[in-house]
Amino acid sequence: MKQLNAQEISGLSSQIRRDILRMVHGCKSGHPGGSLGCADFLATLYFNTMEHQTNFNMDGVGEDLFFLSNGHISPVFYSTLARAGYFPVEELKTFRKLNTRLQGHPTTHEHLPGIRVASGSLGQGVSVAAGAALSKKLNHDKHLVYVLMGDGEIEEGQNWEAFMFAAHNKIDNLIVTIDFNGQQIDGSTKDVMGLGDDIADKLKAFGWEILHMDGHDVQNIIDTMAKAKELSGNGKSIFIVMKTEMGYPVDFMMGSHKWHGVAPNDAELANALSQLPETLGDY
Repeated sequence: MKQLNAQEISGLSSQIRRDILRMVHGCKSGHPGGSLGCADFLATLYFNTMEHQTNFNMDGVGEDLFFLSNGHISPVFYSTLARAGYFPVEELKTFRKLNTRLQGHPTTHEHLPGIRVASGSLGQGVSVAAGAALSKKLNHDKHLVYVLMGDGEIEEGQNWEAFMFAAHNKIDNLIVTIDFNGQQIDGSTKDVMGLGDDIADKLKAFGWEILHMDGHDVQNIIDTMAKAKELSGNGKSIFIVMKTEMGYPVDFMMGSHKWHGVAPNDAELANALSQLPETLGDY
């Protein structure tokens, strides 16, 4: 797959955001807020950072792997996969419809290309990714394993066991990015269960390599992910704190947990789409 530059990825991200809004509006359910916020990251990951194959197989030998832990942001994941060529873009019309492959949380029994793990239960992605990365090391596969998690998920204790496991076993082909938007379904993470301002220090104390990036600056994402790849293989797992804003860049959706899991109505959809250029053509 051709590696896109920052300008091309920004255009792709705008189209992915249009897909997200139309998908969620079409079935009147879903999670637009976090999906919109992570569009630049997923577009960069699949169109610049990862070595991956659209001729999908579950083994994943000889390619980089990605696991989505915060599975409720499936709209951004499905759009990215479709735009990358894993399945037809037209299939995005079937999002959350009965007996289709594009369910609210990614699942494996529908055999949708690109989906390696079901993620209905939050807080499990780092554990799965750590196991996959360790498997690659044992099999002398030099490729990397990436995972995206939400900051609300970090309230789940399983994550901290996974952080300990990865550090103890020196799983240095694992790159975890946390979407640090400060919002979750019931309000701000600060109000629900404060993570403190020292999440990076916590992971550093666990023995991880720490990076920071702006999740809405495509060139910064490209550069930070390249740095993460350079740091791999040095005995430490890598943790990237990615600052984003829920609902970005739609003005009436930004910064509020309200849009965590609410579909826009007709007028809100039209307003949102007017703020996002159509760059590749709507499905």
